[in-house]
Amino acid sequence: MKWILLPMMLLISLTSTAQQALQSPSEFLGYELGTQFTRHHEVVDYFKQLSEARPDQVVFIEYGKTYERRPLFIVYFSSADNIKNIEKIRQTHLKSIRGENNSEKAIVWLSYNVHGNEASSTEASMQTIFELLTNKSEYLKNTVVVMDPCSNPDGRDRYVNWYNQYKNTPNNIDPESKEHQEGWWNGRSNHYMFDLNRDWAWLTQLESQQRLNIYNQWLPHVHVDFHEQGVDSPYYFAPAAEPFHEVITDFQRNFQVTIGKNHAKYFDANGWFYFTKEVYDLLYPSYGDTYPTYNGSIGMTYEQGGGGRAGLGIINGLGDTLTLNDRIEHHRITGLSTLEVVAKNTKTLNEEFVKFHQDKNYKYKSYVLKGNNDNTDALRRLLEQHQIEYGKATQTNIKGFDYDSGKSGNFKIDTTHVVISTNQPKGTLVKVLFEPNAKLSDSLTYDITAWSLPYAYGLNAIASETNIASRPFYNRTVVQEKKSNLSNDTYAFLAKWKSIKDAQFLAELLKEDIRVRYTKEPFVLDNQTYDRGSLIITRADNVNKSDFVKRLNDISNKHRIVLTPTRTGFVDKGKDFGSKNVKAIKPVKIAVLSEKPTSSLHFGEIWHFFEQQLNYPITVLDSDNLLQTDLTKYDVLIFPGGDGYKEFLDKDELENLTNWIKNGGKLVAMGGALKGLSDQKAFSLKKKIVKSDSIINMTSFDISQREGIKNLITGAIFKTAVDKTHPLAFGYDKTYFTLKMGNDAYQYLENGSVVYLEKKDRNPVAGFAGSTAMEKIGETLVFGVERHGNGQIVYMVDNPLFRGFWENGKLFFANALFLVD
Repeated sequence: MKWILLPMMLLISLTSTAQQALQSPSEFLGYELGTQFTRHHEVVDYFKQLSEARPDQVVFIEYGKTYERRPLFIVYFSSADNIKNIEKIRQTHLKSIRGENNSEKAIVWLSYNVHGNEASSTEASMQTIFELLTNKSEYLKNTVVVMDPCSNPDGRDRYVNWYNQYKNTPNNIDPESKEHQEGWWNGRSNHYMFDLNRDWAWLTQLESQQRLNIYNQWLPHVHVDFHEQGVDSPYYFAPAAEPFHEVITDFQRNFQVTIGKNHAKYFDANGWFYFTKEVYDLLYPSYGDTYPTYNGSIGMTYEQGGGGRAGLGIINGLGDTLTLNDRIEHHRITGLSTLEVVAKNTKTLNEEFVKFHQDKNYKYKSYVLKGNNDNTDALRRLLEQHQIEYGKATQTNIKGFDYDSGKSGNFKIDTTHVVISTNQPKGTLVKVLFEPNAKLSDSLTYDITAWSLPYAYGLNAIASETNIASRPFYNRTVVQEKKSNLSNDTYAFLAKWKSIKDAQFLAELLKEDIRVRYTKEPFVLDNQTYDRGSLIITRADNVNKSDFVKRLNDISNKHRIVLTPTRTGFVDKGKDFGSKNVKAIKPVKIAVLSEKPTSSLHFGEIWHFFEQQLNYPITVLDSDNLLQTDLTKYDVLIFPGGDGYKEFLDKDELENLTNWIKNGGKLVAMGGALKGLSDQKAFSLKKKIVKSDSIINMTSFDISQREGIKNLITGAIFKTAVDKTHPLAFGYDKTYFTLKMGNDAYQYLENGSVVYLEKKDRNPVAGFAGSTAMEKIGETLVFGVERHGNGQIVYMVDNPLFRGFWENGKLFFANALFLVD
């Protein structure tokens, strides 16, 4: 008995001493909160201090690291009794998704600073937790708070370090001062210039992947994402604007109103301005408010005016001074107000959380998918990250809606088809991510209106109104299990060309100086058909490499590529391996333009693609130095999308670029970059002009705003035609579903229109497009190639790398790099 009592008495003594050592943010940091921006490592130290001072109430968890090796961490905190039973509380809560309603506690997750230069929220997080542990501790009796004080450490430190370097002392509130003019490489995004607030569903970034892993361990009742907006905007809080996705429940909508009214009570008392029900909708599934909502939470965005431009203080458009202290205070109030409402409604939140996860009567009960193994495998990895259940089909005949044809009918399926049912805990998320076309209650949205994963991953899909029988996959794919064991007495090794995984394999071969060829025509050998783009790796090309077969064996096993050996280059049908139609692939040297006029986000998509997906080296060129750069050092130059290319490509830049292309260079121009190349004498790219209606109709201002959406395409999916015989399209079928982000339209090229919209396909298969915009984009180019002297220009009107999640577009980009010659 003494052995038990002594440690308990010691624990009480230590806890009592530790509680006396609890420090406020200002006390710990050595400066008044709001007078400086706190670097990330100092934020980490403060939260560690809290966990050491109150170990019975605060648990510090480092759950990962960023690309720049900064720690990602959360703290969960509550009353001492709750923390003592925290694992039981968590497990009991998670049983709710299976229908057990025994939980008496509410879980609240507060996320701060996902946009690094919206930096006031991390400062507010420190003050918020301090007050919850001290004078607002009553909120913690029946709630557990999970707090992520900084979701984007790399972006935050980029901004804080920049601001500390350039601010005046004392700080200058003049908006024109340098400290309010953050540059192109700003702190909003993460290391790879990705917007992490648009990556919750796609999980392309390290931070998102690690966050979701721990988020799924909690699945909170309420999730709040703290943000900032323009300096002239008042505070925004829930309820959100239309469109709401149809899966959002009445309770989720109504509870947003309840929380919003509580916030308003405090803002009204202080005379602070705010707005609700505008701008920030709940549709696009990859936000920090929508993704939690589709998993049963009350997901909300809070937006404080300020952002990276505000610094420590700035004069806004009304002539008032907005300070960092103001911004911290507003976020502090909404954070505490959220906990106040949750603490009063724990019973209702638990009951409704159980109801949310009960079976829903959605139109489509099952989604059945099939495609090439690599794309299917990539999708299955994503499903596993989201903890979405799937299986292999056991039925042979089903009825449903076919995504490719846009029609319903009867279809034969087999065990290679993947079945994903909405009859599971993540069923609502399944519907949102896989439905053919999301229902829109309002066409004016904050982001894209289409994202259906079968289109994004290039898979044939059928949406069925019945539950399709399936059983679990016990192994991911047969391909992964196979190991190559290559022989030295082989004429050549053959590999198919169907996915980005094949491009990764090729990229490593080229880096290892292994020579590779590809076929421009299909051929048959040993009763097996090889389509255009298939790789041919011959012993004769690599005769000087003594360990050629071993290296090839190792690389193919690493990438899980099945190589087919052949003892002859004499094909049964098609062109032999010595034909001019079998071309060598050169190990190209690639450069990508950065800084203005490129978009940092579009640059980041390319940067990430090369370093984290293709694993192939690139050189980043500064646009200010392009004219002085010796372009002859590079085989390929990439222009990411962006605004201002027309002005950037002045006479001298255009002449320099044109000469380089004529002499054998390859330019890959994407998105907005085409505006700088179109209608130039040197190139054949022409804008498509649609005559506007000459009749002027007198309308009210409100109606005229609505009329403007006729010209918009807000992230819609279109079915396009593909010229499979062109190297840019090797590996693709005769159709491709493209995600179109705007109404930019270019005429077909006289030669080289590879992917294009036909007039009959100008209506989107998913998402919103205005009537005028649809008229404009009929019979227009999507991807094309123009030969110019000894070089080429690859035009990409739409972005095949959009946010890193449009998986089926990535092979087009790889083709542009390696196969277009």
